[in-house]
Amino acid sequence: MATSRPSKHSSPKSEIDGTEKVDQLLIKQKVELIEALAGFESNNKYEIRNSMGQNVFYAVEENDCLTRQCCGPLRSFTIRILDNFGQEIITVSRPLKCMSCFFPCCLQELEIQAPPGNTVGYVLQQWHPFLPKFTIENEHREPVLKLQGPFCGWSCLPDVDFEILTMDEVSIGKISKQWTGLLREVFTDSDNFGIQFPMDLDVRMKAVMIGACFLIDFMFFETNN
Repeated sequence: MATSRPSKHSSPKSEIDGTEKVDQLLIKQKVELIEALAGFESNNKYEIRNSMGQNVFYAVEENDCLTRQCCGPLRSFTIRILDNFGQEIITVSRPLKCMSCFFPCCLQELEIQAPPGNTVGYVLQQWHPFLPKFTIENEHREPVLKLQGPFCGWSCLPDVDFEILTMDEVSIGKISKQWTGLLREVFTDSDNFGIQFPMDLDVRMKAVMIGACFLIDFMFFETNN
């Protein structure tokens, strides 16, 4: 059976400039000293690098103190992704919803805009009692990709992989949570993630995959301090 893959379409340069020829991204969460020492939850900040280790984007969570401390990793958020000139090019929005892997209610979702105000896709959690499953939709709410993780989102291995699949279950990439070292894992919830996708994937879907990475971080690797 022929596999289906979202093709690359021409998009405004301001959407996510510089990703047309990118097939890998590294997302590094910055360690916050006050969070590591005092357990006080702060807004997450990330550096997004290409395969050469060069910073291409920065991401900053926008949230209030009460929401961060009371809701922890369940919290709603807006993450603004900026280029190296400080211009916002992608906005990732998550509404507040309860989360449980045993009940098919209040499933998680994201909306991704690139540039801000122009919706390019959604990430929707699909109910499953054990496996983390998500559907990636385009701006018309049409399913175009799937995302599937390991048993209940965790693994005994240093790296945890979430496979990017076509609608007919062919793997075309992955989002990987990477081991960051024992002390950092114990005392902070700062994580490193790698994203691999086809170079010819629609740049709008690449933006959605960045958003999906943030959702995975909050759902499975963000801890209550």
